[in-house]
Parts: sequence; structure tokens; C-alpha cells
Amino acid sequence: MTEERYEFTVAPEEEGRRLDAYLAQKLPDYSRSFLQKNIKSKAVLINGKAAKASYKVMGQDQIVFEAPEPVEPAIVPENIPLDILYEDDDVIVINKPKQVVVHPAPGHYTGTIVNALMYHCKDSLSGINGVMRPGIVHRIDQDTTGVIVACKNDYAHQCIAEQLKEHSITRRYHAIVLGSLAEDGTVEGKIGRHPVDRKKMAINEKNGKEAVTHYHILDELNGKYTYVECQLETGRTHQIRVHMASIGHPILGDQVYGPQKCPFRLTGQTLHAKVLGFIHPRTKEYMEFEAPLPEYFEKLVTQLSAKKNI
Repeated sequence: MTEERYEFTVAPEEEGRRLDAYLAQKLPDYSRSFLQKNIKSKAVLINGKAAKASYKVMGQDQIVFEAPEPVEPAIVPENIPLDILYEDDDVIVINKPKQVVVHPAPGHYTGTIVNALMYHCKDSLSGINGVMRPGIVHRIDQDTTGVIVACKNDYAHQCIAEQLKEHSITRRYHAIVLGSLAEDGTVEGKIGRHPVDRKKMAINEKNGKEAVTHYHILDELNGKYTYVECQLETGRTHQIRVHMASIGHPILGDQVYGPQKCPFRLTGQTLHAKVLGFIHPRTKEYMEFEAPLPEYFEKLVTQLSAKKNI
């Protein structure tokens, strides 16, 4: 990996903001404390001179930040069981359980799907996404369950990545949402970083990326919830969670985009990647895989559905 260099010119309407706050907005992938440390180490220049974190930016200021090369920890193979739905020399399709992170990240350097894949596949994983994400071409959230595919070589990775880019991969999710939906529908709204909370995503028509989610009603649950199938046309971070919350029907258990209190004992959102379909990189044949609902999810659907008739 190489050092990242960022250059900004302060706009008139941005004048008066503290330097660290200004950079935190411009660079949401970095924490504010990380930026402050780099300002103190003189990695941030304003008009060619080192600046302080307390500096308030002025219109037309020229800001240069050379982010240091990140030190990546060694990712070790771990003998963690995998629920394998399909495997060959090019791809491995697995059913991810709840509370498991797909790839290592700050705070989660062990116990991830990548650690398990490295043990199971040995050296047979694609390297396109670097040492932190070997084999990973797409992911789902920590508390989302269901089917994902990993690639065993760069050729397979490039083929699957191209299908993701073209939105030709089939991705259907099952979810329980709050409230009663009257009919099937489509949510369109660009998704980007939340303007205030950098850990969240939001509908952001100015700086977001195009995002389209189609939803289909599977069952009306006791008038308070709806069991739906969501099909992704695009694949943005937290897309289904943000889109369903934006129309007033957040996913049950989602404490980030929905109510803080939940009447059921859940760990995260009731969202399951049910179906994944793609053209196999080698055979060029369409393949589709389905991950069964987790037991807790299936029981909850049955419980809520049965209550309709009480």
C-alpha cells in the first residue's frame, strides 16, 4: 500500500471551521482523532506551512494532507467452521451467520469470515482487495445473515466484480419491517455518508451514489410488521436498511436506522441474504444459491403470522 495524498481548496462557505472538523467532513473514512494526531505530527499543510488542529480555515486556503501508509496487522488463518453451500476451484459460496464480520477491520482482526477462509482455502484466495480482504468481492453487515461468495483466484474475482459493477448479479434479501405495507414498490434514493454521523449512511442526493431497491410483500404480520423480499438493483453500504427506513418502514431490530427499543430479543436487524445468483467465471453458466432462514428468524415470522388469526 502507498501513502495517500489529499488536496483541498477551502470554499467561501466553509470558512471559519476548525481544521480537524473540516478534514473530518472531507475524509469520512478517517476518525477525527486520527486526523488530529496527523495534524500534530505536521502531516497537514496549509498554504505550505504546518498547521494546528485549532486553526480555523479561511476561504481559498490550500490544504495538503499526506496520510501515512497504514500498518496492517498480520491476518492469521483460524479454524472456524464455515457453512459452505457450494465450492469449486474458482469460488466458494457460504451462508454467513449473525454477529460475524466478513473481513478484518479495526476492532475485528480475528474471528472473521476471512480468517476462516484462509484456514479452509490455504493460499487459494484472490488478492485483488489486498491482504486484509483476500477472496472478498462483496460483503454483508455483521448482523445480517445469509449467502455471500468469495473468490479463489484473481480471474474469478474480476469476473464477479464486473457483474457487481453491471448490477447483473441476483441478490434477494428477506426482512421483517415495521408497519404495514400496502403494496409492492421500489425505493430510489442516492446513498452516501450521513452528513453528521460518519458511521451511518443516509439518503444523500448531492454526494451519494445511485441506489435502487425493489420490495415485494411476502406476508402481513399482525398489522404491526410486514415480511418482505427486497431485491437489490445496486449494492450500496446499508442500502436496504437506509431505503426501508427512508419510507417509514425500518427493519425490525435495526437500532441504527430504526427505533432503539425492540419488543423482541434480537441481535441486530432481521435481514437475511436469501438468494445469490451469478454467471460462473469459468463455465459461464448461471448459478443460483439459496441460504435458509436462520432458526430465530423463521420462528419469529411464524409467531407473528400466527397472531393474525388470534
